[in-house]
Amino acid sequence: MPAPVAPQPDKLLLTSPDLTQDLLQHLQEAAPQVFREGKIDFARLREALGGALDTDGERYGLSWAGKREAFQQIKAPSTATLRPQPADSVRWDTTENAIIEGDNLEVLKLLQKPYHGQVKLIYIDPPYNTGNEFIYPDNFREGLADYLRYSGQLTEAGTAASTNRDTSGRYHSAWLSLMYPRLLLARNLLREDGVIFVSIDDHEVHNLRLLMDEVFGEENMLGQLAVITNPKGRVLGEHFAKCHDYLLVYSRAVPDQELGLTKSNEEVSKQYTESDTRGAFRLLELRNTHRQFGKHNRPNLCYPFWVNPSDGSIALIETNGWVKVEPVWNDGFEGCWTWGTTKAKAELHLLVARNIEGNWKIFRKAYATLDSGENVTKKLKSVLDEKNFFTEKGQAAFDSLMGKSLFQAPKPVELIKTLAKLAGDKEALILDFFGGSGTTAEAVLTLNEEDNGNRRFILVQLPEPTGKADYPTIAHITRERVRRVVARLDKAEAGTFTFDPARAARRGFRAFSLAASNFHVWDPTAPDPAAQLALFADNRAPGRTDDDRLWELVLKAGLPLGSALTSFDAAGLPAYTLAEGRVVLCVAAPLTRAALRALLAPPTGPPQLVVCLDAAFQGPDADALKTNAVLEARGLNVTFKTA
Repeated sequence: MPAPVAPQPDKLLLTSPDLTQDLLQHLQEAAPQVFREGKIDFARLREALGGALDTDGERYGLSWAGKREAFQQIKAPSTATLRPQPADSVRWDTTENAIIEGDNLEVLKLLQKPYHGQVKLIYIDPPYNTGNEFIYPDNFREGLADYLRYSGQLTEAGTAASTNRDTSGRYHSAWLSLMYPRLLLARNLLREDGVIFVSIDDHEVHNLRLLMDEVFGEENMLGQLAVITNPKGRVLGEHFAKCHDYLLVYSRAVPDQELGLTKSNEEVSKQYTESDTRGAFRLLELRNTHRQFGKHNRPNLCYPFWVNPSDGSIALIETNGWVKVEPVWNDGFEGCWTWGTTKAKAELHLLVARNIEGNWKIFRKAYATLDSGENVTKKLKSVLDEKNFFTEKGQAAFDSLMGKSLFQAPKPVELIKTLAKLAGDKEALILDFFGGSGTTAEAVLTLNEEDNGNRRFILVQLPEPTGKADYPTIAHITRERVRRVVARLDKAEAGTFTFDPARAARRGFRAFSLAASNFHVWDPTAPDPAAQLALFADNRAPGRTDDDRLWELVLKAGLPLGSALTSFDAAGLPAYTLAEGRVVLCVAAPLTRAALRALLAPPTGPPQLVVCLDAAFQGPDADALKTNAVLEARGLNVTFKTA
């Protein structure tokens, strides 16, 4: 009889999630009947879907050369990691914000596990594809290896900027292949009530709208806004003096409530001029002011009120001596009310009758404050023409902070602040994966200061060369701008009554850079498997620190980059708790039985997950120690994994 196999710890997955396998798992949970021997049986799938399956070979949609290959990039998990850069950060220990230097396709893959369904607002200002160069690795489909060459992390020559001129024959296709996988990955990160805003000009707005219809669903399009960027018009524009760009707005799902901006106190005082015991209000006509609606198509909204001519009292039943009031226009058009009879009966106390030039009209009270005490909201107009949204405002603000000739046409801070307000969540996580000069970070930090919010941001920026000695890449500019914004806010708040130590502690960012894994990851395509096996005797990659490995475990365990780590002593070895004590991480070596028992019983109480390095089990008793660790973890109902 063969000897029983000693239990082994589970392995921590050192790649980003396999999205295809995740999709299959969800499908198998929802419809197990369509699977046979672990694979989809399309005949059964067709039977299950019935009439919902579109079998027509011709259909409306967007296609381009390279679309299939672009989609394949989503399915390939990333083996990369994010290396911490505390020296380039501000308040590393207390902030939850992050600025990541790297190719955003790889970074978005790495963010899938820790941030899936957690982002409230995404804003991006991608390359506009004007026929000039947009800087990304030559073949951006190659993923991590190509990025490492581009950023100088491999010995091969860095790749050149990717040209995308009209004469290439792939003018639109290359741009769409750049955007498609990134938008698909970004959608996964949005909350159910999340919203994405994308700035674009007229070169690709038509294609981008079709692309986002496909990714987010055309039913989730909230608007296409025009943003006045130059009210004088660009005189060098062809045919017309162009003065605007576009902002496409989509949601993850149909929102439960409309987007809106809270009205300022000044707007309230001007508009809400009447008051009662409930508070300030204004009167809005109850009759529908749009003549496309009336008795002809809304008969249920066409009914009479009765008004007491002596005191303006209102009733829904006929009363002798009272005046009958119907939603009829002066020219005799039979309109309708905006409320049905059920609502009118329930909220009759909110209705007011006024005699206007001899005719009685019905109005409803619209109060300035909600039950929460906050002012009511207003809709953002589809044309954003405020001066604070002009490009020159964004440029002037950047230049005053950083100096001229460093970055051209940064987006105005007030535009991004307005979008953040529109999201309506002071605790929102905000993502910008075309980080540029860092406008989104400045908008989040300054808005938090204004309304005492706790919004957090994640910015991703490719290290695009600038040719400038002080700031050799755009990512250097991004980080330095945010440092200066933090310093400015610190200085303005210092010594004031509004100083909040907790808010000041959060004001900063953790810097990370995209890099190859700190561990040797198995490559099934490698020409020499025996050489790979030799590497796995100790899978730690040389030239990396314990902090590098620690933060890779944080990322690959699915924990956010803003996680607070609390150190403790595990029988002489440094270890860390995070996620309110639910997770314990240790990258120290060698492990002892006493250290393992300390990891399973940290000061914060019993954890749910313990992760350490496989290479930390050393010496002749390594296998027995590993087996005992697994058994003790099981006895404590703790998941024990190694990397």
